[in-house]
Amino acid sequence: MMKTIRIGLLVLAAAVIGFCALAALQPSELNVERSALIAAPPAVVFAYVNDLHEWQKFSPWAKRDPAAKNTFEGPGAGTGAAFSWAGNAEVGEGRMTIVESVPNELVRFRLDFLKPFEGTNDVAFTFTPQEDQTRVVWSMTGKNDFMGKAIGLLMDMDKMIGDDFEHGLADLKQLSEAAAGR
Repeated sequence: MMKTIRIGLLVLAAAVIGFCALAALQPSELNVERSALIAAPPAVVFAYVNDLHEWQKFSPWAKRDPAAKNTFEGPGAGTGAAFSWAGNAEVGEGRMTIVESVPNELVRFRLDFLKPFEGTNDVAFTFTPQEDQTRVVWSMTGKNDFMGKAIGLLMDMDKMIGDDFEHGLADLKQLSEAAAGR
């Protein structure tokens, strides 16, 4: 009986060590990017992204917890504007601050997650005119600590976050094209 328990413990220890070693070998960088072509001028699309009050209209996370507590600080839009949220387990808690805003070209954010896990990522939206449309690229980069690497073994973070970006871009497209009368 004791021999069986010892063998079981050795197998369990080997599995845990193997999982930890595999997690440690995962990439330290998190990069997610999605894009959409929107039939609206860059100024129309930019206005939705640059004003954090407008985020609730296209944010996939706002739909997951419409009762989340939202707080706005700083200017109404552009560099320095900040948005904090505290929601259910699905959206967690965090803060997003616009750190760079170039009219009709770029909006860059610092995204600080507080719950369920702490972390900081850089988020950017770029707007590129293409004939009578705008190519919008939504990207997020950050560092994966050990916990992020371990979670990445169990879930495809690019797909999970990327799917959210795709839903948000689809809603941004619908809003922007309606505003542009298309």
